[in-house]
Amino acid sequence: MFKTTGDINVGKLTQSLASVERNYIIQPNDYIDVRVYTNKGERIFDPNGELPFGAPGGINNRNNQGANRGARTQRSGAVQGNQGNNYGYYNNTEFLVQHDGLVKLPMVDYVKVAGLTLLQTDSLLQTLYATYYVEPFVSTHITNNRIFVLGANGGTVIQMTNDNMNLFEVLAQAGGITREGKAHNIRIIRDYLDHDPIVQLVDLSTIDGMKKASLYVEPNDVVYIEPNQRLFFELLRDVTPVINTFVGVVSTYLLIKNL
Repeated sequence: MFKTTGDINVGKLTQSLASVERNYIIQPNDYIDVRVYTNKGERIFDPNGELPFGAPGGINNRNNQGANRGARTQRSGAVQGNQGNNYGYYNNTEFLVQHDGLVKLPMVDYVKVAGLTLLQTDSLLQTLYATYYVEPFVSTHITNNRIFVLGANGGTVIQMTNDNMNLFEVLAQAGGITREGKAHNIRIIRDYLDHDPIVQLVDLSTIDGMKKASLYVEPNDVVYIEPNQRLFFELLRDVTPVINTFVGVVSTYLLIKNL
């Protein structure tokens, strides 16, 4: 799979490696988790111990926070376990960014967030929710960013936990590089829905190879670990049924002959 003779689309690769270091830009079809707190986020820290710790104000409340955590755990587990049946299970603080870049939020209705960073979105929503709450504090996160790991490790979907996730974190969550995988031939494939996908070859078998590669990943990247071709064992696996059949026929013949 994904065979290539080297880096392709070098210009796009350079541009992509530069952009990956910037803050994530919200895109259509993203799910964003929006948390609104009052009084500049006082309830997040509660230094005087006078409030229910962590109980958010605004569009959340104490009663649904536990349910939200349970929903997030179930959805995250479904992604990590590669179980598609529960993949669409989202909690009630997650909202879909529509194809036109708008997201519908409680009280403030439709807001255009596509093209904004998370920090810019926080600032925009704080301004909008200031109409309803005293000194609101808003925290937003992308919840459906993931990385696909294919090849020697089988197939695994890794949920991105932060914007600066790197290849080592992805490989660690996927179970590392097994003996069946080639550490010197790992491909990071980006923009694969485009006609000219970006492919970066990564060599993790040496320190020099590691230093030459850009190890940061972006949402929806494909990490492909090329499997080792173990020809002897593959040939043995293919001929084993034939050998077993032959042995069975000979054994039956000898048994009948000796009767």
